[in-house]
Amino acid sequence: MKDVKKQEVKNTIKSEKNQEYIYVKRKRLKIKWKNLLILIGFFVSLVIFVICALNIKNWLQDSKETSDQIKDVQQSVNVVEKEDSEKTEIVENDVPQSDPYWDFINMNLIDVDFTYLKSVNSNTVGWIQVGGTNINYPFVQTTDNSFYLTHTLNNTYNEAGWVFMDYRNNIVDFDKNTVIYAHGRFDNTMFGSLRNIFSSGWLNDTNNYVIKLSTESENTLWQVFSIYRIPTTSDYIQTTFASDEAFLNFSSMLLQRSAHDFSTTISATDKILTLSTCYNDDEKVVLHAKLIKREPKM
Repeated sequence: MKDVKKQEVKNTIKSEKNQEYIYVKRKRLKIKWKNLLILIGFFVSLVIFVICALNIKNWLQDSKETSDQIKDVQQSVNVVEKEDSEKTEIVENDVPQSDPYWDFINMNLIDVDFTYLKSVNSNTVGWIQVGGTNINYPFVQTTDNSFYLTHTLNNTYNEAGWVFMDYRNNIVDFDKNTVIYAHGRFDNTMFGSLRNIFSSGWLNDTNNYVIKLSTESENTLWQVFSIYRIPTTSDYIQTTFASDEAFLNFSSMLLQRSAHDFSTTISATDKILTLSTCYNDDEKVVLHAKLIKREPKM
């Protein structure tokens, strides 16, 4: 009987030791997995940090190269204001006397010599100036709408890109809707400062309501009539229209979207200039203006 009890005690002790061993083993295994997960988390965080650091470094490098090129171009090219002459054409199109148009047509045009710009890049087709922003750049055009998303004025690779006109547009004789694009850079280069158009400072200065363009063949003045932010869409970059009715329906859509009432009308004979850029990953900033004055260079 005593032997049986001794054996039971031994079995109990052995069982307890086995359970303790299993518990310790599981605990060690759990610690190992926890340490492994911590190690994996550390390496993942390190990889993310390195990628972010490289992205910031590349962004800053692109920004510096772009700023240097802008400075070089603006110092090398003389953008002069030009008063009206006998060749200046006022685009009236039955504009009501209450329309601010009658104030804006008195503003000077700008004139640019493209000799230097063509030597830098033969794709240069114009110069754009937008009051109340940093936009005072030459713009280019090529055979697609993707190349200058990642290339600068001198055609070198750069994520900042450059200002470019839609490949479908005709720079010699503006289409019904001429579209110009650029990245909305947070350092306010390219079209980054186009965000200013929603500020009270920009809106309170009516001199900002005019866009000035100079091309090799003519100088033009455009009156702003619509500004807005919108989820990414392509419905405002249509360049040609099947009929006057289609164009008027299009221009009515643009007027209704505007975040500000510019008290401006659009007629079937008008021509529109559209500036488009990113506000963030999901939205665009868009500005529309109509042609109100032009003067040929020839």
